[in-house]
Amino acid sequence: MNRTIRHSAVFCLLLVLALLVRATWVQTYDAEALADNDKNRRKVIDQYAQPLGDIVVAGTPVTGSTRTTGSDLAYKRTYTDGELYSAVTGFSSQAYGSTQLEGIYSDVLDGTDDRLKDPVEALTGKQLAPGDVLTTIDPEVQRAAFEALGDIKGAAVAMEPSTGKILGLVSTPSYDPSTIAGTSDGKEWQQLLDDPDKPMVNRALRQPLAPGSTFKLVTAAAALEEGLYDSVDEKTDSPMPYVLPNSTHVLPNDIAGAPCEDASIRTALRWSCNNVFGKIAEDLGDDKLRAMAEKFGFNDEERDVPVRAYASVYPESPDKPQTALTGIGQFEVTATPLQMAMVSSAIANDGVLMDPHMVKQVIDSAGTELQAYDGAPGERIVSKETAEQLRSAMVTVVEDGTGSNAKVGGAEVGGKTGTAQRGVDNKGKPYAWFTSYAKDADSGKEVAVAVVIEDAGGPRSEVSGNGLAAPVAQKVMAAALK
Repeated sequence: MNRTIRHSAVFCLLLVLALLVRATWVQTYDAEALADNDKNRRKVIDQYAQPLGDIVVAGTPVTGSTRTTGSDLAYKRTYTDGELYSAVTGFSSQAYGSTQLEGIYSDVLDGTDDRLKDPVEALTGKQLAPGDVLTTIDPEVQRAAFEALGDIKGAAVAMEPSTGKILGLVSTPSYDPSTIAGTSDGKEWQQLLDDPDKPMVNRALRQPLAPGSTFKLVTAAAALEEGLYDSVDEKTDSPMPYVLPNSTHVLPNDIAGAPCEDASIRTALRWSCNNVFGKIAEDLGDDKLRAMAEKFGFNDEERDVPVRAYASVYPESPDKPQTALTGIGQFEVTATPLQMAMVSSAIANDGVLMDPHMVKQVIDSAGTELQAYDGAPGERIVSKETAEQLRSAMVTVVEDGTGSNAKVGGAEVGGKTGTAQRGVDNKGKPYAWFTSYAKDADSGKEVAVAVVIEDAGGPRSEVSGNGLAAPVAQKVMAAALK
C-alpha cells in the first residue's frame, strides 16, 4: 500500500472514530438536554400525547383535555370557568408554553415526571398516566372575589391566617386560557398581548403598587415593637401641620378636620392620619422601619406560593423626608395584594406569619401522594401583645372609622383603608386599597384579605379604599366565614 492510500485510510478511520465519539456523546451526555430543549418537537408531542392531569379545586377539576384533529398533538388543554381560575392555573398552550401551576407542575400533569414511574418502567421510558395538583383554593371565596371585582381592574387575595392556605386569588380583568390552548390561536394570543388592560398580568402576585395607608400597619407595628409607644391608646408626638424634615413641605391629611394632632395610634389608624405615621417613621428612622417591613416579607425576591410572586419593595436608604413618606406607604414603597394579605394575616395570627401557599398536595393517577405542603412552622413577626393591640385598632377602623363598608354580621372584622397616590405629582387616578381580617367566634373560621382597585372607572373624587376596595373584601370575608 503506497503512502497516499495509507494516509487516506488513516484519515478516514479518524473521521469514523470522531463520528462514533460524537454520536456517543450526543446519545449519553447531551441526550437529556436535547430531549428537554423547547425547540424539540418530540417534547411537545409527548406532552400532549394523552389527556393531561388536572388542577383540582375542592375535589373538582377546573381543567380538562379534549381530543384534537388534524395535528400531531393528540390532545389540548381545556378549562372549566377559565376566567375565574386563570390567576391560579395559568395556561397550558400547545403554541405558547405553560405558566403558573400549569408550568410548575407540567411534568406531573403530562405524565413525564420520574416519580410517576416504578424502577422497571423508568428504564423503558414509558409515559404513564399523569398526576393531579390539588389546590387550597375555596371555590366560594374565589367566586365571591371574582364577582365582586367584576369588570374593575384590580386584584384580591384571601388566606387562612393559622395555616397560610390561600383561599382565593383573583386578578381582573381576566382571560380564558382555553382560547389560547391550541396551535392555531395566534389571533387570540395577539389580542391578549395588545389589550391595554393586560389581562394576562397576575395583579394579585406580580404587580406591586404603592400600598398607601395600608402600610401604616407596618409603621404602627414598628412603633410598638421598638418601644416608641407602649400602647395604641398612648398619645403620640405628632404636630399638625407636620412638615417633612429638612424641607418646607407640609404632609397633609386626607380627612379635613380629623383629630390628628398628637393622636394615638388607634385614632390615627381610624382617621388615617398622615402626620402621625410620617412623624413615627421619622422618629424610628429608616433602619428600624425597613427591618419591620422585611419581617413582614418586603424585599423578598424568592416568595413562591409556589408561583413566584414579585417582590414588594421597601426602598433603599431613603433620606429623612423620604423615610417619613415611606411611613405612609408612599415614596417608592410598593406591595402586591399577597403582601398586604400577609400583613393582616400575621396580625390576625397573634403575630405569627404562616407561609402562604395555594397547593396542598400533588398526587399520581392512583391518588398516591408525590408531594405535599409540609406545614412549615410560621415566623414570629411581632409579639402577641403587639398583634392584639393592632387588631383592636383595626376593629376600630371598621366599626367607627374609614373602613365601615367591610363589616360582616356576627364576625370580628378589623381592617385598614388606603388611597395611594399615583403618577408624577399625583396626577394619576389613585389606587384604592383595603387589607383586613375576619374571625367568627362560633365556627372558629378566620380569613385575611387584601384588595387593590387599580382602576374602577368613574371620577377621581370617588376613589377611596372604603368606597371601592372594602366592599370587595367584605364579600370575600363573608364567603370565607360562611
